[in-house]
Amino acid sequence: MKFTKMHGCGNDYIYIDGAVEKIADKDKPDFVRKISDRHFGVGGDGAIFINPSDEADFEMEMYNADGSRAEMCGNGIRCVGKYVYDKGLTYKTDISIVSCGNVKYLKLFVKDGKVDSVRVNMGSPQLKPELIPVIANEEKDIVINEPITVCGREYKMTCVSMGNPHAVVFMDDVDNLDIERIGPYFENNEKFPKRINTEFVKVLDKKTVQMRVWERGTGETLACGTGCCATVVACILNGLTDNSVTVRLLGGELLITWERENNIVYMTGPAATVFDGEYDYK
Repeated sequence: MKFTKMHGCGNDYIYIDGAVEKIADKDKPDFVRKISDRHFGVGGDGAIFINPSDEADFEMEMYNADGSRAEMCGNGIRCVGKYVYDKGLTYKTDISIVSCGNVKYLKLFVKDGKVDSVRVNMGSPQLKPELIPVIANEEKDIVINEPITVCGREYKMTCVSMGNPHAVVFMDDVDNLDIERIGPYFENNEKFPKRINTEFVKVLDKKTVQMRVWERGTGETLACGTGCCATVVACILNGLTDNSVTVRLLGGELLITWERENNIVYMTGPAATVFDGEYDYK
């Protein structure tokens, strides 16, 4: 099976042309677990199949490293844009990609014949607790700065969905955070019926934040595009930043803008190809 290893700010996935490489849906979770293994497989935060679509130019079918299906990945969708342009599947620089029924619109920025960076219209943030989903402490329309107890310590979370669920936690220090210890407890907390992606954020100034992320089904990753979008929405809701913010990640930086008048979040960042290869799946 032919594949391409790609990453956005270090958030790496294995990309497969689903129109060419055929694998049964029932076999995909096992396949993804094996190919994502960093010791016995190719290694990645998961796998993404790029399929034909009647709803958009292409479909992104995304899986986490544990084989579970995921709704959206901001870094992943930028790489899908680069994949389809660089490999000649499209010659357009304005394209649409659907994932789990949600269509996103991409602007591809080309340099020397290859896509260098991508701007994605990530749509509107979802703040209603039942649609994230999160079980709020009280009946309310939005979960902002709400207490949650994890490992015996109280944190404050702001919850946002960008097509997938996020809990944003503001902290004074993220460099020394023991994320491997507390990440799983956030992910599997009873407040999150579908588990949760957790962003641990330090606000540096009105235009810059630092973020580490624990992604459900994968663990800590070097970047999370939807997590950056959720983080900036949470920053603005809490009055901590301007509407356009640079998010510093372990793997690089993303520029996130929440256009409040249209209620649209835009994400701009790099996409890179690491290598092409063939994988013998048995």
